[in-house]
Amino acid sequence: MPAVVQDSRSGRVLMLGYMNRKALDKTLKTGLVTFWTRTGARLWTKGETSGNYLRVAEIRNDCDGDALLIFAEPTGPTCHRGTRSCFLPDEQFQPLEFLNHLEEIILKRKRELPPGSYTTALFEKGMDEITKKLGEEIIEVIISTRQARKRSIEEAADLLYHLMVFLTARGLSMEDVVRELQQRHGPRDSK
Repeated sequence: MPAVVQDSRSGRVLMLGYMNRKALDKTLKTGLVTFWTRTGARLWTKGETSGNYLRVAEIRNDCDGDALLIFAEPTGPTCHRGTRSCFLPDEQFQPLEFLNHLEEIILKRKRELPPGSYTTALFEKGMDEITKKLGEEIIEVIISTRQARKRSIEEAADLLYHLMVFLTARGLSMEDVVRELQQRHGPRDSK
């Protein structure tokens, strides 16, 4: 059966493979996505030669029970071309998927502190500077209501970026915030 693999964090569709019962059993047992290669007629664990494994986060059946959706955490590029996805180039994002990419950049800046980076400067100055900038951006968003819509978009983007820096400095993520929103506004609020 077809098995679509999706990045469990970003939502990016990574690849399509095929599984038989043995491939699914091995996937469930090892926690690493394993396929049945139709051309090689054998089991193949994604990453067995490259080291770029797909660690299973969750597996779901489709409504007919004839296809799988696998949420996975990739340990490197998924595609044999060296890209994260077999479907999209690395520099192309769905709009909300870009937030995950930006968060990865901010985390990398925090770890590596490259000189000349504005994000690095914020982390080096510490939480007082980060919260000061966050407060300034909130005020600028409010002021933008009296300006062109484009200005509101620009200021909201600045606010979101500084909020992500703040969350990263606190050891939190956008995923933490989204989970809180889901908890508050889940199915009980869909009436």
